[in-house]
This record gives sequence, structure tokens and C-alpha cells, in this order.
Amino acid sequence: MLNLFWAELRRSWIQFIRYPADAIAGLLITTLVFYGLFASARYIAGPSVQFGDRLDAIVIGYVLWTLLIFIMNDIAVGLQAEAQTGTLEQLFLSPFGASRVFLMRAIASLTLRLFLTLVGLLIIMAITGSRLNFSFSLFLPLSTILLGAYGLSFALGALALLLKRVQQVLGIFQFALLFLISTPTEDWTGSLQMLSRILPMTAGAGVLRELMAEGQALDWNELAIAFINGAVYLVVGVLLFWQAERRAKQRGLLSGY
Repeated sequence: MLNLFWAELRRSWIQFIRYPADAIAGLLITTLVFYGLFASARYIAGPSVQFGDRLDAIVIGYVLWTLLIFIMNDIAVGLQAEAQTGTLEQLFLSPFGASRVFLMRAIASLTLRLFLTLVGLLIIMAITGSRLNFSFSLFLPLSTILLGAYGLSFALGALALLLKRVQQVLGIFQFALLFLISTPTEDWTGSLQMLSRILPMTAGAGVLRELMAEGQALDWNELAIAFINGAVYLVVGVLLFWQAERRAKQRGLLSGY
């Protein structure tokens, strides 16, 4: 598995240095889009408005959203690209298995994406004046969010494996993902609080906002709930991918686009 990870990491790095303009353009676009929204909101609210912690929470939600869009699209878009180039069947004949190949490929590409996301976050903080709290404990809630994101990514990959073209479905999920990540579900009470612990990635996003935007101490109980949530979605996503792989092989969908 380690050899597979290093091979996929080398593959991701080669693609990055061969086509750097694509990654840089994506970073600039996401940054400019947020700045446009921020400038429009300040113009509407007036020059004297003070966003306070809300601005920090919005920055966190937006940056997380851009990162999770990449993660959720990674496997599905990768499957479509492999199908179009005619190499999809070769991946499923790998001795590692298709699910392991795509998981290691996703983790390898995430390594580079995290660096670009951090650069984008620093740029957004500079142009908006947001002040976020950084500590090593941030990796704990972030890891729970990534678990859930990869679970959904495998589920979307299962759809791509069977349907081949899922661009419209991915677009719908992107807007739903913006709601899940940006809504302050940590403030919900009663039955809504229970719902926030069931929805994917919302528990981890709430803990991350409390740490970075509000400067609160790490809530270990909420973190444990977030880990369970992310692990469940990851297991369900992988199981759906395995089931889709079996049906695709039975229906002979791997050899052609």
C-alpha cells in the first residue's frame, strides 16, 4: 500500500508540474469569487458594518467548500476520464483493487490540494482582514470532515461507474455541500442538534469553526461524534463502490465508454 501511495503521489506531482497553470488559475478564480462576494456584501451593508466572528466563519465555510468540492469530484471525475481514455478496465485489473487505487490516488492528490487550499486561505485572510486561530488540534476535526467527504466521493464514484456521465448530479451535490458546510449547525438545539450529528461532515465543520473562528477549546465529545459520523459515511461509501464495481463487471461496463 505504501508503494502504491508513493506511486500515486509521484503521478499527482508530475501532473501538477506539467500543468501548473490549471492549478494556479483555479486558485485565483476561487479567491476572486470570494472577494467579489465579500465586496458586494460590504457595499450592501455599508462601510461601517463589522462582521466580527461571522466573517471568520464564512471564510472557513467557503475554503472548506472549495476543498470538499475537489475531494467529492476527484473519484467520479477520475472514473469518467479513465472511461473516456479507455484505461478504466486496466485499473480494475490491478492487483491492488480499484477501490484501493482510487483511495490512494485521492489521498495523494489531497496532499497537493491541501497546500493550495492553505495558500488560498492566507490570501483570503489578507484581503478580508479575517483573523483565524491556527493550532495542531485543527487536524483532528479536519480529518473527520475528510472521512465523510471521501465516503461521499466513493458513493458518487459508484454512480459514475454505472452511469458514466454524472456531471449534473455532481453540480447538485456541490450546492447541497455549500449548505452543509456553511450553516452553523453547532448552534442548533433539540431535534435539529440530532440532525446536525447525522448529516455528513456538519459535526466536524462545527468543531472546526469553534476552534478557528471563536477560539474555543476543543470539545472532545463533539469530536468523537464527528469521527463516528465520518467513519460511517466512509464505510457506506466504500461498500456502495464495491457493490457498483460488482454490478459493472456483471453488466460489462468497464471495457467501453
